[in-house]
Order: sequence, then structure tokens, then C-alpha cells
Amino acid sequence: MKLVLMTIVSLTSVMPAYAGEYQPGYSTSQSCTRNEYREEYIPGNQRSPGYVKSWHETIEVPCDSAIQKHVQKNTDNNDCSEGSLIGGILGAGLATSSSRGKDRWWAIPAGAVSGAMIGCQVDGG
Repeated sequence: MKLVLMTIVSLTSVMPAYAGEYQPGYSTSQSCTRNEYREEYIPGNQRSPGYVKSWHETIEVPCDSAIQKHVQKNTDNNDCSEGSLIGGILGAGLATSSSRGKDRWWAIPAGAVSGAMIGCQVDGG
């Protein structure tokens, strides 16, 4: 088991990384690279045909843009506070107008809650 663990640790330390961070002195430096594919057409003549020469280049890029492309932020922008407020007011008003006497003590809060839930769904929550 120890041999397997040592092998995994030694092999993963040799793997290349996209962003290398090192600290030569008291300052911290970070370099990010991107691998790009390049092609160049070499025209031919009557005796030898033209051909395409291709290669890969490693280009240094700003680290902020390289990291932001790989990290996606999962944010929920569905805010239903306006729809919930309006739905609650309309639900309580509808419950007030449709209930009579002793039924109002439970009908108004129930109408407000159900109206707030429906308003939230309509608003995009």
C-alpha cells in the first residue's frame, strides 16, 4: 500500500500544469500558458506541390482570463421578492372580499401566503 501511495505521489508531481505559481523571494509570481495550434501554407511550384506546415505554440496569457474561462460561477438571479409581495397583497385582498364573519381570521393569512407563492412563481422564482 505504501508503494502504491508513493508511486501516485511521485507521478502526480511531474504532471504539467496550466498555471505555475512560485515564490523566488518575498514576492509571489504566477504565469499562465495556453497551447495554440498554428498552420502556415507553403506555396509550391511546377516541380513540387505546396504543403501546409503545422505546429503547436505555448503562449503566455494573463492569469485572470485563463482562470475565468475554466471557472463558471453558478449564481441564481431569479429574485421573486416583487412578485411575492404583490401576490401576497392581492391574495389577502381576494380572501378579504370573499370571506364573511368568523372565516376571516384564517382566510386572510391563507390568501396572503398562497398569493405570495403564486406571485413568486409568476415573477420567475
